[in-house]
Formats: sequence, structure tokens, C-alpha cells
Amino acid sequence: MLYYYTLLQSFLTKPLKREEGATAVEYGLMVAAIVAVIVTLVFTLGGYVKDAFTDTNTAWNTGAP
Repeated sequence: MLYYYTLLQSFLTKPLKREEGATAVEYGLMVAAIVAVIVTLVFTLGGYVKDAFTDTNTAWNTGAP
């Protein structure tokens, strides 16, 4: 039991690794890529979604089944 306590204590007292500038740049590139994909999907699928809502709204207002 003392062994595990000592192991846990040494693990918790180790200094944490600091992230450097290169990793921050990589995170920024990943965020930019994700944003580009989302923007592309919105512009690609936006018309389809708008048409679906328009059709649903028209059907609702006319009382069509």
C-alpha cells in the first residue's frame, strides 16, 4: 500500500509539461480547418434546409396532409 501511495505522490508532484508555441500553432490550424469545414457545409446544405423549411411552412399554412 505504501508503494502505491509513493507512486501516486511522485506522479502528482512531477512538473507538468509546458506547451510550446508550435503546439499552439497546430491547435490554431486545426480550429481553422474545422471552421472551414463547417462554413463549407453551411453554404452547401443551406439551400436544402431552407427549401425543406419553406415546403413545411407552406404545407402547414395550406393545411395539406
